[in-house]
Amino acid sequence: MGYDTILVEHRDTIALITMNRPDKLNALSTLLIREFDQAVTDAEADDSIASIIITGAGDKAFSAGADIHEMAGASSEEIARAQAARYDYAWHLATCAKPTIGVINGLAFGGGALLATTVDMRIGCERSRFRFLAAQYGRVNSTWTLPLIVSMPLALEMLTTARVVEAKEAYRMGLLNHLVPAEQMLEEALEMGRLIGQNDRRMLHGIKHLVQQNVGLTWERMFNQERKAVDSDLQPTAAPKESFKEFLAQRRGEARPQ
Repeated sequence: MGYDTILVEHRDTIALITMNRPDKLNALSTLLIREFDQAVTDAEADDSIASIIITGAGDKAFSAGADIHEMAGASSEEIARAQAARYDYAWHLATCAKPTIGVINGLAFGGGALLATTVDMRIGCERSRFRFLAAQYGRVNSTWTLPLIVSMPLALEMLTTARVVEAKEAYRMGLLNHLVPAEQMLEEALEMGRLIGQNDRRMLHGIKHLVQQNVGLTWERMFNQERKAVDSDLQPTAAPKESFKEFLAQRRGEARPQ
């Protein structure tokens, strides 16, 4: 399928989605959101894909957020429809069955910061910067994503001050999983994707679903949710003798099973 505002590549078991409006700092236009959402849908439906990497074109921005110029010329009805579409795509991405990795190649401001916190994992570089700008424009977002990543006090600070969070601080607070030089970012993400792709797909989907469904539950209920899943949908794929065949063979010095 051809796209106007994004690029989609398949690297082995990885779908790489690139927001491709570098001259607009990868601003989230209505078309980009629609194409992005379709690309995620396609990756979810493709059994050959184990994980999804998301980044922005160019070396300045992951995404500067909503397309302000597009919004300025829109009617109130068009703005309402666009906002509903933004909620839909954000929830779809957050609950995507497959693990998602954000490569934060530059600034992630406003809606771009929300997008960055909607993916499961984030890799950044010295250019990465976050800014949650909604309150400055009389709006609200990221209240349902950011506290789960950095804690409630830090989330409230960032959401209410709308200040810039530079890469090193973002890494210290856990907003970035990894902080590497810019030229190593994509390879770091691809390696993470390769590791994910080596594992049981049913368990990958089940683990993500469990972690997300457990948000807000007591520790005991989290335990019981996992136990229930293991006894039903997430029963072990094979008997221990089969599951650990490769490990046991290596311990005995045998040739690796083919």
